[in-house]
This record gives sequence, C-alpha cells and structure tokens, in this order.
Amino acid sequence: MSVYLDNAATSFPKPEEVYQAVIHAMREVGASPGRGGHHRSLEAGRIMFMAREAVARLFSIADSSRIIFTHNATGALNLALHGTLKPGDHVITTSMEHNSLLRPLHALGRDGVDVTIVDAGPEGLVDPDQIARFVRKDTRMIAVGHISNVCGAIQPIDRISAICHKAGAMFLMDAAQSAGYINIDVVSSGIDLLAAPGHKGLLGPPGTGLLYVAPHIELKPIFEGGTGTSSTSLEQPLMMPDGYEAGTHNLPGIAGLKAGIEFILDRGIDTIFQHEHSLVNQAARLLGLLPGVKIYGPGDPESRGAVLSFNVEGVDASLLAAELDHGFDIAVRAGLHCAPLAHRTIGTLPGGTLRMSPGWSSTSEEIAFFSDAVVQCVGKIKESM
Repeated sequence: MSVYLDNAATSFPKPEEVYQAVIHAMREVGASPGRGGHHRSLEAGRIMFMAREAVARLFSIADSSRIIFTHNATGALNLALHGTLKPGDHVITTSMEHNSLLRPLHALGRDGVDVTIVDAGPEGLVDPDQIARFVRKDTRMIAVGHISNVCGAIQPIDRISAICHKAGAMFLMDAAQSAGYINIDVVSSGIDLLAAPGHKGLLGPPGTGLLYVAPHIELKPIFEGGTGTSSTSLEQPLMMPDGYEAGTHNLPGIAGLKAGIEFILDRGIDTIFQHEHSLVNQAARLLGLLPGVKIYGPGDPESRGAVLSFNVEGVDASLLAAELDHGFDIAVRAGLHCAPLAHRTIGTLPGGTLRMSPGWSSTSEEIAFFSDAVVQCVGKIKESM
C-alpha cells in the first residue's frame, strides 16, 4: 500500500478532471489568453474567465474580475502586502504564520512598516482580545492565516475581522490551509484580501494561486510588463485583473485549477471537510494509544483542521518520517514546515514535528495502516538506539 499524507504541502492525487484539463489546455488550446484574436487565444481567454467565475462561486465573490491569478499563495501574499503598505503603516500579525507571510512583512519592516507579532497560546490559537490590545490609530492591516499549517489550529477569523474593521484597517487572510476545505464567504467574513494557493486544497496543479481584492482596496502592481491591454502606454495599467497579471499566464495550470474547484463545488465543500476532519480525528485517536506520543494543537477537535502534528518521546521526527517513507511508502512531512515562530509558540523548536495531512481521496484504511506503521517504526528506531 502506498499512502500519501502530505496534502498540507501539495494535494495528491488530483481528480482525473484536473489532469485532463491540463492536457486539453496544452494539446488542444495551446495559445495564451489576450495575446491574439484567433480562436485559440479566444478559447484560452474563455478558460481564464470561467476559472475566475469558479473561484468567485467558491468564495462568494460578486465580481470575478477582482480575482488575480498568481503563481502561488506566496506571490499572492507578496502582492497584497507590497501592493498596499507603505512606510509608517502599522501591521498586526501572529506567531502562527508561515514564512510566506512573515518574510515579506519582515522585509517591509526594514523599509519603515511597523510590524507587531501577537503570540498565540500553546495550542496555536490566537486570542482576538490580544490582537485588539495592539490596535493603534495607524494600524493599516491585520494579516492572519486561517488554519495553521503546523498544528491545524483554526483561528477565529470573524472575530479578528470585526476588530480589524472597527479600527478601519484592511483584513488580509492567508487561506493556504483552508481554501477548498472550509467554506469561506469573503463578504460575511469581512475579508478584504484573500490569498490562496492552487496546489493544496483547491486540487489544482503547482504553480497556481490567487489573490482576491475587495472593491474598496487600492492595490499597486509590484511588477510591470505586457498585459495584452493598454499597449500604447508605458505605464502599467491599473485595471483589474489585467494590470496585476503581467506576462504570459500559466494557462494549463489555471485550466487545472478551474477543474479542481469545479470538482469541489460538485462534491460539496462540507462533504470534503467532514471526510478529512474525520480522518484526522481517527489518526489522533489511534496515535494517542501509543506511549510517548504528544499531539500538538487544539484539544478540541472542532478547532483543528485537516492537519495533525505530533512527536514521539525519544524519537527524532525526521528519522521517523524517513522510516515511514522507506519502510512503508507513507509520505508525511517532518521539520519546521516553514513556520519557525509557530514551533516556538507550541514548544517544538528546534526539531519541529511530524505532520500528517489527509486529502479528499484518503481513506480510513490508510489512516489505520499509517498508525500501525508508526508503532512499528518507533519500535525499530528504539531497538537500534
């Protein structure tokens, strides 16, 4: 049995429709959208438009032109941050964030943006009241990840958003671990900027991502180039979304992303949530029977997403992950997961954790196989010590 439990990094396998959409875009369409008047370019433009419409349906976005396609969530976060913030602005974020958010904020901090990092509790959950205490008159943005990629903690987004808008600030949400897994309504949740990767829960290919920008947000392009529109001007156009997607699009990737989102819409996001959530809970129950296991994150299963991090006392997480891979063909991830402050928060620096994350196609049998393999690998490692 081959078991893939690293969907928090990249979802695999993709639905068959995703593979077929990528092949169709490469073999049958071939052209780029907005780069010609022939039927192939027009078909490419149609695929792009329908992909935006699929994103809009998933996140309850009224105007699909407010969706900018990027190469990943990192690109989306960089555009959201560098495209809105200026020296003198104050930003609040948390200690549970991924480096894709923290590093651009750190860079902006060197250029005069004041960044406050609010510590989460030991379970990885952020107290909105703590965030409220750090709000100032010059607070321009609160930037928070919806679900921790380290321990699966689901943050109280609606409460944080309410604090943000009471302060007259922008709310940026990193949906890297929640897009395609939890129902997200940008309007009811007061989300001004939503960044998401295509290759995780949205079931699209790598090299895809998106940024939603609310109508009242002024966004500055962070790179310039050809857009297929306003070609007589040397100034980068500011129209949405063209002015923010300079250069040739990744049409095969976006076609695959469209197919992945349509799969989610057809199956039902609540169905996917219940399936993956039940598998994580099953893994937590089974691993909890093993002596020396410590599971990180919220004790309440309802506050944890489809990510489970744990360690076994006396066993190096990286060594355990290698044994699972080589001995049982089980793919998991060990280490810091590009979120060192999160590990400091939950007390797992410097070694990190072993993280398992099931996906839409994972099964209860695979979770049982994984849990049994952990027991065998731990025994083997300890015998060799």
